[in-house]
Amino acid sequence: MAEAIAFNIAAELIIKLSSPALSQVALWWNLKPDLDDLKSIVSTIKAVLLDAEEKSVTDNLIKVWLEELKDVLYDADDLLDDFSTEALRKDLLGGNKLTKEVRLFFSSSNQFAYGLKMARKIKAIKARLASIEREANTFYFIPRDRPAETSFMTKKRQETHSFEREDEIIGRDDDKAALLKLVLEFQSEENVYIIPIVGFGGLGKTALVLLVYNDEMVKSHFELTMFVCVSNVFDVKLIVANIIKSVTHQAPDQNLEMDQLQKQLRDKIDGKKYLLILDDIWNEDPEQWSRLKKLLMGGAKGSRIIETTRSLKVAKITNKCQSHVLKLKGLSDDDAWSLFKKIAFEQRYVDSTNSTFVEEGKQISKRCGGVPLVIKTIASTLSLKETENEWHSFKEYELAKISQIEGDILHTLKLSYDHLPSHLKHCFTYCRLYPKDYEINVQMLIQFWIAQGFVKQSNPKQSLEEVGFGFLRN
Repeated sequence: MAEAIAFNIAAELIIKLSSPALSQVALWWNLKPDLDDLKSIVSTIKAVLLDAEEKSVTDNLIKVWLEELKDVLYDADDLLDDFSTEALRKDLLGGNKLTKEVRLFFSSSNQFAYGLKMARKIKAIKARLASIEREANTFYFIPRDRPAETSFMTKKRQETHSFEREDEIIGRDDDKAALLKLVLEFQSEENVYIIPIVGFGGLGKTALVLLVYNDEMVKSHFELTMFVCVSNVFDVKLIVANIIKSVTHQAPDQNLEMDQLQKQLRDKIDGKKYLLILDDIWNEDPEQWSRLKKLLMGGAKGSRIIETTRSLKVAKITNKCQSHVLKLKGLSDDDAWSLFKKIAFEQRYVDSTNSTFVEEGKQISKRCGGVPLVIKTIASTLSLKETENEWHSFKEYELAKISQIEGDILHTLKLSYDHLPSHLKHCFTYCRLYPKDYEINVQMLIQFWIAQGFVKQSNPKQSLEEVGFGFLRN
């Protein structure tokens, strides 16, 4: 993702280096040849960044090269900002040329000394970039033009939401029926029975659980329904606080001790028939699980805890009866094609009756391993490609990058990232600053994007905030 940042900084640098005001001041200090050289080097490097990013997926040396480049580009950007400020100050002094020169000569900041200092800094930046350019030659990057980016206003993807409709889930009817039977009909000796759902990332464990969680029969069957995302950090105190929040719709006081929290939790759930979803559990420490389980066993007869996990060991720790562990598998070829077709053709940029598109699509969907997230990612990417050649090229060249190892979907998600417009790559990369499962304030995120200069106003009738919200919908 360094390329997304590097590409945009390089583009901004070229714009700044082309500024007439900057050129005037550069002439004053006889720095224009150096700035012209700097512009030429940056332009050359920018031309190979698209190829560099693709190769960095499998080459750690190129990843390091991209990070070094990014550091130098940041330094160059800061330097040009300093230079531009001085250019503006010089322009604002007023008076005729002779008056300006006299004022500049006797100004508190010695202009000749400043010019020499700037010359040294520019030459140093130029030397660093020239070294990086020479190193780029050892990687044999191919200069490539970035594909034309269509405005998100004319091609925006369908807006998503958190609720899963039953008709949006394809190929999970049998799994839903099996899970409903365990939730509603199975008679357990324990008041609170735990049902693990196991499967690798992208199979749709959470989507299946939400399907059952929002089922009307389920809602009427339980007094309480609660949903908590656990994820990587299995912190019992945090999990208890989030369960309370799911019941009351209000987070408990952060200053409460564990003893106070567990009393609140037991007051809310003890004696009540409840359904609790613990989504995305990674903890394989039986002691940690035992601490949490003790606090949840006070529910009335028929209470259920459904947990989703990628680890069969987690399932064995939480439920000794393996016959009641729901092991999720990939979709059948027919279901995979149904899901692929629904997404790839929904934009109506591609003719769903065209036999060429259909044949290419079927071949692509079969190579997705039945993993819904992979199918959705690739189908969404192809939904914005309008020609038969683009689909064929994707199948022959891009699809080959996907690992065939079960559950390894990172390369697939990387493909989706590769096909994002550069301005969206920059915004996407910024989101890495947030920790996993952090609830992002959308309005604040957009303000951060604006402050970083990621959001550009192409339509004067639109505010920057509206453009930022469009980026999120894209």
